[in-house]
Amino acid sequence: MSEKTILVWFRNDLRIHDNEILLEAVRKADKVLPVYCFDPYYFQRTASGISKTGSFRARFLLEAVADLRKNLQGYGAELIIRTGNPAEILPQLAEQYQVNEVYHHREVAYEETEISEQVETALWKLRLNLKHFIGHTLYHKEDLPFPIKDIPDSFAVFKKKVERDSNVRPCVPTPEHIVTPEITDAGELPTLSQLGLDEIVDDPRATNYFQGGETAALVQLHKYFSQDDVAVKSKSSRNSGSNNSSKLSPWLAVGCISPRQVYWEIFKHNQDGNNQNASLLKLELLWRDYFRFMFKKHGQKFIKAKTAEDEAPVLAVNELDFNKWAHGETGVPFIDACMHELNATGYICNQCRQIVATYLVHDLKADWTRGAAYFEEKLIDYSPASNWGNWAFIAGVNDAKESKYAIAAMQPKDMVSDFVTTWQPSPIDEAGDLMHV
Repeated sequence: MSEKTILVWFRNDLRIHDNEILLEAVRKADKVLPVYCFDPYYFQRTASGISKTGSFRARFLLEAVADLRKNLQGYGAELIIRTGNPAEILPQLAEQYQVNEVYHHREVAYEETEISEQVETALWKLRLNLKHFIGHTLYHKEDLPFPIKDIPDSFAVFKKKVERDSNVRPCVPTPEHIVTPEITDAGELPTLSQLGLDEIVDDPRATNYFQGGETAALVQLHKYFSQDDVAVKSKSSRNSGSNNSSKLSPWLAVGCISPRQVYWEIFKHNQDGNNQNASLLKLELLWRDYFRFMFKKHGQKFIKAKTAEDEAPVLAVNELDFNKWAHGETGVPFIDACMHELNATGYICNQCRQIVATYLVHDLKADWTRGAAYFEEKLIDYSPASNWGNWAFIAGVNDAKESKYAIAAMQPKDMVSDFVTTWQPSPIDEAGDLMHV
């Protein structure tokens, strides 16, 4: 009887713990073939000349993939790494290793789903099935109290019904051992230069450094809750100036840690419901789910006006003004401080993102999609649904029944008195950093 081999196509699920496709492959197959593809599509330059993936996020991704390989080796397995079009690479590997089926986690944004469709078509020519799993949300689609087409467009209604009528599934077990076929050429990690990106010189003023990988993600998860427990016991205030941000968003964005892992850690540390930071973190996970489900329900329509009549006119912003915004040269100290930090580190806090986006859209009257594309390049924790969904919220172009952020209505000039024009790391740092995951 021939052995069964399942290829596990890793994308934004770079972890071993709470990874359903990896566990299911181990259970269903004699051998598992883990694969990661660096798709050149994500490292190309757009029509406006910016990279789809900037150097900070690419470095984080390289570290995450390297850590996944190391962790798989600890389970007796190996990760195949390739650079190229997955629709070409995966069928080649499937034939080479006599693969019977391919597993992957389904995405929701149109670029990612289009790539999945290309892979599915290519595999089907070999009579191989691409099996889709849903593993990027806190609440599983099948556990929602409504079908996708009937999900409330109002976040408040969505939150109320989901929390009342749905449960978060437990994390799936971690495989005890992973058997891979004999791999003759596992492949090497590309360098930043091989991906067409500049090498990074870290700014010495940066207070945050994000090391990619599941290992670092779990360290940050436990570190955050340990610090939070101490703060709760000492009854420290969120407004005391202490840093209350979880800073888990980069690892969640590429799946080094799952939303369920974060949720059950919240549950363990907040069973009495009195920990405000834990409650805010859970709220951000719900927003993250909401954006993904909205993209699943509406597709690209979610980030477009309902009709041409509803669409507010966009003035052609002066190119010089946009470049001043992007480079932190607007002359508004708070805006410039935030943009300097973004450009120097690949990360700014939630409130900074809201304020600089509001300034670009409502003060400069710029096309919001240019700002969203700029964030796509720069942010370490970029995730399509949350990034584009949040910018659409600020621009007021989607079907949401209420604005998420009261802070979006604030004018930057109301907040600049406490800040100078030179960059200061994290001018405001709150627990809401997951908004762009």
